[in-house]
Amino acid sequence: MKAPSFRYHAPRTLDEALSLASTLPGPRLLAGGQSLMPMLNFRLVAPQHVIDLNRVAELSGIREDGEDLVIGSMTRQREIEFSPLVQARLPLLAEAIRWVGHRQTRNRGTIGGSLCHLDPSAEQPLVAMAMDARLCIATPGGRREVPMRSFAVDLMTPALEDGEILAELRIAPWAAGHGWAFLEFARRHGDYAIVAVAVLLELDAAGNASRVSIALGGVGATPLRVPAAEARLLGTRVAGTDIEAAAACCAEVDALGDPQVPAWYRQRLARTLCARAIPAALARAAGHAGSNP
Repeated sequence: MKAPSFRYHAPRTLDEALSLASTLPGPRLLAGGQSLMPMLNFRLVAPQHVIDLNRVAELSGIREDGEDLVIGSMTRQREIEFSPLVQARLPLLAEAIRWVGHRQTRNRGTIGGSLCHLDPSAEQPLVAMAMDARLCIATPGGRREVPMRSFAVDLMTPALEDGEILAELRIAPWAAGHGWAFLEFARRHGDYAIVAVAVLLELDAAGNASRVSIALGGVGATPLRVPAAEARLLGTRVAGTDIEAAAACCAEVDALGDPQVPAWYRQRLARTLCARAIPAALARAAGHAGSNP
């Protein structure tokens, strides 16, 4: 099929893009196009206007700002994959980005496009949830900042109002020496995950877990944190029984089911992947980093 007819706009500044988005009827923003173009061609969406953000240079780039690493919404996934800053300060994102589609799609796909499309199985929203990212949203009247937990409202529903544009995301890197792991299971390489798990772990001087983040993707309507699992590890030596207890919490979350993948399967898979990811993160936190898990 072919896309329905629409008016195409190619602004060169964020202010111009905001003006178009806030005044045109039925607009749709075009970032990398890896999700929007198939949706147009299958006629799942039929916007009156498409606003192409690819010429808005101020929405791209990776930089440090104080303690934060700031990533523009139009930054290509391939740029993130090979960024020395991301590799050094956000190793979880550097690891997860390699699971996104294939090289060809990462050449065009953007981190902002993935966050706004908000597929519950997508890797980048999951990392944003695990790392407590803050999303900076440009509005006709200025900017506002939304934590990822509030940005993910529901299934493929971000907290964006009409006329707003995601400008950048800010992530405060974890302390040097923290451990991380990202695992997912999909039918084929490059497919969206049936279940994915992201784990971050910091140890204190005594070797006990002082900070923990455990997040799941593909299980619920949005990527989600598992505070019960995190609590099972905090203050512990992260031994076998602690890991088993945390993994069991992942099996208790409410899970989506469909004719291909029932809810119980997602819960069981979440438990298995969590039980594998925690030791991988622990090894890195303890200074025994090896190959990717």
